[in-house]
Amino acid sequence: MEKTCFFISFLIYRCDDFVVNDTKLGLVQKVREHLQNLENSAFTADRHRKRKLLENSSLNSKLLKVNGSTNALCATGLRNLGNTCFMNAILQSLSNIQQFCCYFKELPAVELRNGKTAGRRTYHTRSQGDNNVSLVEEFRKTLCALWQGSQTAFSPESLFYVVWKIMPNFRGYQQQDAHEFMRYLLDHLHLELQGGFNGVSRSVILQENSGLSASNKCCINGASTIVTAIFGGILQNEVNCLICGTESRKFDPFLDLSLDIPSQFRNKRTKNQENGPMCTLRDCLRSFTDLEELDETELYMCHKCKKKQKSTKKFWIQKLPKVLCLHLKRFHWTEYLRNKVDTYVEFPLRDLDMKCYLLEPENSGPESCRYDLAAVVVHHGSGVGSGHYTAYATHEGRWFHFNDSTVTLTDEETVVKAKAYILFYVDRQAKSGSDKL
Repeated sequence: MEKTCFFISFLIYRCDDFVVNDTKLGLVQKVREHLQNLENSAFTADRHRKRKLLENSSLNSKLLKVNGSTNALCATGLRNLGNTCFMNAILQSLSNIQQFCCYFKELPAVELRNGKTAGRRTYHTRSQGDNNVSLVEEFRKTLCALWQGSQTAFSPESLFYVVWKIMPNFRGYQQQDAHEFMRYLLDHLHLELQGGFNGVSRSVILQENSGLSASNKCCINGASTIVTAIFGGILQNEVNCLICGTESRKFDPFLDLSLDIPSQFRNKRTKNQENGPMCTLRDCLRSFTDLEELDETELYMCHKCKKKQKSTKKFWIQKLPKVLCLHLKRFHWTEYLRNKVDTYVEFPLRDLDMKCYLLEPENSGPESCRYDLAAVVVHHGSGVGSGHYTAYATHEGRWFHFNDSTVTLTDEETVVKAKAYILFYVDRQAKSGSDKL
């Protein structure tokens, strides 16, 4: 009978971790303790296995030959905790966005646990509340561990536990979408940064540390933070009724732009394929901003006609961000599954000019619309729930390839051949320091 109750409690707990009332025998608590032991054992075994692999590997990941001479590699990899390459690729990309990374590294440390709980790993459930974890703090610690050169690879276990705690969609060890994770991560960092920090408003810290002017701020869901100051832009969504001509305009803040790969290019898989013109990033940007007639499933509710009518839609960029994040929509739902568009998209390493997509280009300076590439996230494989993520990023004039624990120097020729999934472009003014954050 006790075994039956234990099994039922286990099912209840696994299906709904909001359970508060326990049984007289404390079975839910026993299940929680049992799962915690299994979880800790799994992480310990994985840590030992990966440490052994690192110990057996040569120094090639730490010492690389550049132009015939051997140089110490200061870059640090991120250990895979079980299909966490989606997280590692995003973290490595963000760590190479200098203005963004430096802000977090300069934040004062926060001691999250004191006394008996100091240094102990706890088993988190949503019912425990979020007041004992800080995504900002664990994100700060992870960024500080990178580029120090003191270790070959860093294990982001603490950050991963906080992600499990506050982002239920990313619990477990299955492959996740790197773009979806990036959006959740930035949104939660933004929300937490709007709270208090050691009794001091984080908005005050932002103003003191970054020197942002009011014109540089882009507020999304409340006050401005470093997230919106770096990645925040504004779109103008313009809709015109085709029956009466009524025009509707709406301004939408964004942290990244999701671009379709035009249908005429979706069969081109390699850069060297000669079957027709090559798809470029400009083709994707043009498809995003060109005038489009909405289909029957997207009829516009015209306030003058008082009913849904056929209409056209066009996007303009009203304000460009300091860092322009472009997401290529490679995954599309079909009737039964989610397919990947494996088309190669040509993208520039330097001098991406965004002026022609601006609502008022005449009000922009000559360099304010030009961007240089800082990082690229690549998905290898055929499906969103499988495959592998890696990242390319530039640091102090050199390009690196980040593949979980392994970091290697690479060259521009290799980077431009990558089938990009997410591209991070830094505007030249911010990069040169002439318009400091």
